[in-house]
Amino acid sequence: MAVDPVTPLILLAEDEPAQRDVVAYNLAAEGYRVAEAGDGEEAMLLIREAAPDLVILDWMMPNLSGIEVCRRLKADPATRTIPVIMLSARSDEPDRVRGLETGADDYVSKPYSMAELMARVRAGLRRVRPASAGGALEYGDLRLDSGTFRVTRAGHELELSPTEFRLLAALMEKPGRVLSRERLLDQVWGQEIHVGERTVDVHIGRLRKALCRHGGADPLRTVRGMGYALG
Repeated sequence: MAVDPVTPLILLAEDEPAQRDVVAYNLAAEGYRVAEAGDGEEAMLLIREAAPDLVILDWMMPNLSGIEVCRRLKADPATRTIPVIMLSARSDEPDRVRGLETGADDYVSKPYSMAELMARVRAGLRRVRPASAGGALEYGDLRLDSGTFRVTRAGHELELSPTEFRLLAALMEKPGRVLSRERLLDQVWGQEIHVGERTVDVHIGRLRKALCRHGGADPLRTVRGMGYALG
């Protein structure tokens, strides 16, 4: 099985407990971290606490509908790139079109097979998180292959610890984008691991040394008071 450098976080918003349990179980079995919400308002709260890598939204939910949650996510620059899969018992073409027009990236009609939904999730993640799907990432003379757990720079193979590998993968998936220490802690270590932000600084220092071991400029950028970026 390919090493997953940064375990994706999936937000599942479904108001039917039985259905939510089944989908959450299958997502966890696929190796994803899962956050669960029973209505739209709870979904928005969880998204503000920790931005997920993909959102699965039921169309009809109390307090705030899935359509409205999707509309708000796509209107906010901080969340508009998060893939959204809309679930609905509405199978008519006008309803599918409406769902997609609100910004949903995919639309799955109920009843659906779990295999189909998992395939849609994998496809959505491949577009925004290629490393999590076992793909390779390249930036300048850097190449990271999550399938073989190898990193090379200018043809030289680099020796990275598992944590350094996951940290580099997170940065390479968002080149140029500043990732906060909090975001890196969540993506690389996970919410269940209680470590401080200083831990990120220490590992960034080690990663810098590894990346520059065979020469070349430091590709990592420190943005004071904000975090780190690649390039």
